This record gives sequence, C-alpha cells and structure tokens, in this order.
Amino acid sequence: MPELPDVEGFRKVLSEHTGAPIRAVRVRDPGILRGIGARQLADALRGHRFEQPRRHGKWLIAPAGGPVLMLHFGMTGSLSWHSPDEPLHRHDRVVWQFDDGELRFRDMRKLQGIRLADDETQAERVLSDLGPDARDVSRARFDKLLSGRRGRLKSVLTDQTFLAGLGNLLADEICWHARINPQRAVGDLDDSDRAALYGAMRRVLRESIKAGCVPSRDTWLTGARDEPAGPCPRCGTPLSSRRIAGRTTVWCSGCQPS
Repeated sequence: MPELPDVEGFRKVLSEHTGAPIRAVRVRDPGILRGIGARQLADALRGHRFEQPRRHGKWLIAPAGGPVLMLHFGMTGSLSWHSPDEPLHRHDRVVWQFDDGELRFRDMRKLQGIRLADDETQAERVLSDLGPDARDVSRARFDKLLSGRRGRLKSVLTDQTFLAGLGNLLADEICWHARINPQRAVGDLDDSDRAALYGAMRRVLRESIKAGCVPSRDTWLTGARDEPAGPCPRCGTPLSSRRIAGRTTVWCSGCQPS
C-alpha cells in the first residue's frame, strides 16, 4: 500500500520529467477518474507542461500551467516512466505521452484515482481536510495535535485528518521503534511518550524515504511482521497482532507493553 515514502518516490519520478510538452493523454480505464471524463482530462492537459510537483501526505499534486493534476494511489497505485515501445501493463490506467517516453499510472484495485483541479485554489480545497504532512510537522504542533485527540494510538496515527501520509506499515513501525503499544489511549501518553513517538516518526520516515518505501529490514518490525507469531527483531518475544481501525496491527508485547 503506497504511503508517504512511496508517494515521495513517485514525486521524484514526475519531477524528472517536467517542462516537456504533454503530447497526448491516453485514458485506458475511465474508472480511475474522479469528477472528470476521459476527454476532458486529455483536452485539459494536452500541450501543457508539468511544473515541479509537490506531495502532501499520500497525494501527489502536479501543476500543469493552469490545471492541477491530483493523484492518489489508494492501495495499489504507482507512477512510473517508460519508453514508448515498452508493452503496456494490463493495470496501466492512464498514460501521459511525451516526445521521449511515457508516464504511466498503474493501479489494480482503483480505490482512489485521478482528479483535475482548475487551479491551485481548487486543489487546496480538495486537500483542506488533511492534517499537516507527517514529514514536515514540528514537534510542538505534533504535541498539540495529539493533545486534542481521543482513541487508540494506531487509529489516530492513521487518521489523515490528524497527520497526512502515515498508513498501516508506518504507524506500526513508528510505535515499535518508540516502544509504545499501538493500543494505548492517546490521552494516556505523557511528554516522554510523545517525544519518543515524534523521534521515531522522524527516523522511520527518513530511512523509508531513502528506500522509496517502508523497507523490509531484519532489524525492523517489517522484517518479521508477516511471520505468524514471528519473533520480535529486538527482544525475540513472539509478535502479537489484532485488527485496529480495520487494519492488521502488529506489535511486541515485550518491548511495547500495554
């Protein structure tokens, strides 16, 4: 599932192909479009040039000299660059054609998709319900946001109105690095807990952005979370799991006591 580090990687892909005119837009599956038709999208972008894209949480925002392309990758989306003669994948939904290659939006499940805002003001309205980007939030604001929340830590961390960009893997990894149980009530966290969470978030995001995803490392929770009752990479205690907020949550009862 694409989370903040993955979308940051997609942003870098797009940023390498700005400034060139878009020769054509091929919508191979209009079911990926949200609020716009295939012909409208093609007509609005043909001949335009992508400017430097930005990311907010799991959204990729690409100004194009007026209209603003907005991509959300859901659970299975990706954006990649290809030569024109490379065969299309069956899940390539939209293709932007340039003189020297193609950008392809690929998505198997189509849970989110592609929007087109008329301008930056309209794009900001689409994003208005999101919290601050998890990579950019300051410690002071992080503490302030936590102080106004109720519920379990895992549910809060994955709530995009709290912080934008954290998904299931990142939230579990951050809690594990901070040695805090994801089932803890946010209201019970003290200043040292919040400091540990913030520090863990910064470290995990920094390393994950370098890798372009939440990396599967033997020394991280990701290296063991898919093994049934696998050992904690830190202390060897069998890992625990349960569903929280509809997602499988994994933690170590030894390192992350209730």
